[in-house]
Amino acid sequence: MFTGIIENTGIVEAIEISGTNKTFWISSPLSNDLKIDQSLSHSGVCLTIEEIKDGMHRVTAIEETLLKTNLGQLHNGAVVNLERCMQMNGRLDGHIVQGHVDTVGSCSQIVEKDGSWEYTFTFPEAFGHLVIEKGSISLNGTSLTIFNVGVNTFTVAIIPYTYHHTNINTLKKDDKVNIEFDMVGKYVHRFMQLK
Repeated sequence: MFTGIIENTGIVEAIEISGTNKTFWISSPLSNDLKIDQSLSHSGVCLTIEEIKDGMHRVTAIEETLLKTNLGQLHNGAVVNLERCMQMNGRLDGHIVQGHVDTVGSCSQIVEKDGSWEYTFTFPEAFGHLVIEKGSISLNGTSLTIFNVGVNTFTVAIIPYTYHHTNINTLKKDDKVNIEFDMVGKYVHRFMQLK
């Protein structure tokens, strides 16, 4: 379980392919502090630490994960957002994020606002019921508030701190992002379906 508050970014240093799996070696300021078998969010995807050495850590994404997220598009030098799992004795600064990506969205517009940025994203219309005005969403693992909600679009406003401390500053038009919708909304929707 995560909060969507990104601790640091990492750089993909190497990618190994084994069957339908991809293994990533990622360097980051967090890598040496991690433990094997620990969960770590990689741009919103919960992966298990398998090995640590030389300021890098190794994780593997299986075919299902590669098909449902943007991890399959990672390349050497790509920047990923990193967050360790939440501690139950601290504040929940973002919102509850599971690290289970629901779908991939696409960046359709970036507007610089003289000190902040507005990013608009499209997503599959089938998930439209999970997106509400001023609701929470996880984009590449970052907890953000959405507005200008359409049938299959929404916009987020990015403050300078978030812009400079996450991988959102690497996004370009048409780039893919991992989307996890608010868990509470998903449970409410399921409850109403079964009622």
